Amino acid sequence: MEDSLLKDVIKTREQADLLISEKDINKAIDQVAERLQATMGEEVPVFLCVMKGGLMFTSELMKRIQSPIELDYLHVDRYRNKTHGSAIHWHKEPDIDLTGRLVLLVDDIFDEGYTMQELIAYCKAKGARKVLSVVLLKKILAKNHLKIEPDFVGLTTTDRYVFGWGMDYKGYWRNLSSVYAVSEG
Repeated sequence: MEDSLLKDVIKTREQADLLISEKDINKAIDQVAERLQATMGEEVPVFLCVMKGGLMFTSELMKRIQSPIELDYLHVDRYRNKTHGSAIHWHKEPDIDLTGRLVLLVDDIFDEGYTMQELIAYCKAKGARKVLSVVLLKKILAKNHLKIEPDFVGLTTTDRYVFGWGMDYKGYWRNLSSVYAVSEG
């Protein structure tokens, strides 16, 4: 890591605003798990973790599901360790056959919806019977151009650049147990 990037990453964390505590995150995950459990019924779904950001949320969510599931992951990104998104770049497709399956796309954050829209279309093209989107955090935006909403949302936040609990700032701070926002000051 170059020295200027390290300084920026550390300074950003030091000046960041705490948005959502670990306690509130865990409470929200409990609630999402209850709603998911009721929705799944007796069905055995495929949990598709959207890497890298969805890793922590998927792990915690799975612990709270008390029925059999299958787990796989896919790896896409739009940000490529930057603070602004671009076209979706695929790193890895899932290995599990999605034909006829209930697929739960589990991701860290929903903002504009471009990534989720493409992943839902991908799963349907691979034969998924039903695709449900599950996100830890949804940004409340002034305008939603895509008219797409996640099926299950843990928490909402204002339109700020956030990191922690799987979400990164320039590739760092995914490991934080709370959610922070880059300081606006």
